[in-house]
Amino acid sequence: MGGDHGASVVVPAALKVLSQHPQLHLILVGDERVLEQKLQPYGQPERLHIQHATEQVLMDEQPSKALRHKKDSSMRVAIELVKKKQAAACVSAGNTGALMATARFVLKTLPHIDRPAIISALPTTQGHTHMLDLGANVHAQPKHLLQFAVMGSVLVAAVDNIAAPRVALLNMGSEASKGSRSLKYTAKLLADAPINYIGFVEGNDIYQGKADVIVCDGFAGNIALKSSEGVAKMIVHYAKEAFSENLFTRLVGGMALPVIKKLGKRIDPRRYNGASLLGLRGIVIKSHGSADVLAFAHAIQQAIHEVEKNIPEQISEQLVDILGMTQAGNH
Repeated sequence: MGGDHGASVVVPAALKVLSQHPQLHLILVGDERVLEQKLQPYGQPERLHIQHATEQVLMDEQPSKALRHKKDSSMRVAIELVKKKQAAACVSAGNTGALMATARFVLKTLPHIDRPAIISALPTTQGHTHMLDLGANVHAQPKHLLQFAVMGSVLVAAVDNIAAPRVALLNMGSEASKGSRSLKYTAKLLADAPINYIGFVEGNDIYQGKADVIVCDGFAGNIALKSSEGVAKMIVHYAKEAFSENLFTRLVGGMALPVIKKLGKRIDPRRYNGASLLGLRGIVIKSHGSADVLAFAHAIQQAIHEVEKNIPEQISEQLVDILGMTQAGNH
């Protein structure tokens, strides 16, 4: 029920993904009357179920208020289904703060993890990279960034089948002398950890494919993510504007249309929608609030992928060894 478009996007996106995965079952959680109304033009497949919820978390609602007073919200009920093992994952386009707070309260964090982090794929010239945290933790201590680095490394190793993912720390410069005292200390922790840490990267390195995992606090990560989405939209806007100036440019644009479409597909933020709330005892995927049908379908696909790879289990198994060893060494 959350996000900018609610059931108007979620319902057709769910039907789209169901048609692509014959073994998939989806549960739509929300106001039963609204959901049935949205399903009416399509019909309701046997593999699509409705779980009624009487409340909805608003996009501008305080997370603490939603957690305390809206125990029958679509968001809370969906996460409870994951806890009860009645669903393998939860996907929501709703209030990010409320989703994180509720998921953390209901599902709890994995051993050795203090704070969950939001991680998502971003396009690069070499394919893609994964970046965290993208907004869950505005401030993060060095020990938290270490946990993010380990979780990101485990996720990318599983999802992308990379034996030793390259892990980098986002900084204002690539030189070891750059950055705050806290970042320098974090770099030392990452260098001592049993991960493939390659050092600092700058903002302009994010899209060059220099690292498989880029670690930062939620403040820097969220700004980087939103900036990249804005740049992608700007490129598309100016390309359309340039090709529509006159008859000649329209003809050139027609000839270049296959190339333009390929470029648009490569940088389309909708195709990278679906950020994982990493570090929880269950799979929760955050969709962009303004997601359309294509974007929300990609978020569901991300959830399916993580379920197939058993991501929380893989992270839990390796975290105990990696972080346990690192913390013992620090003592």
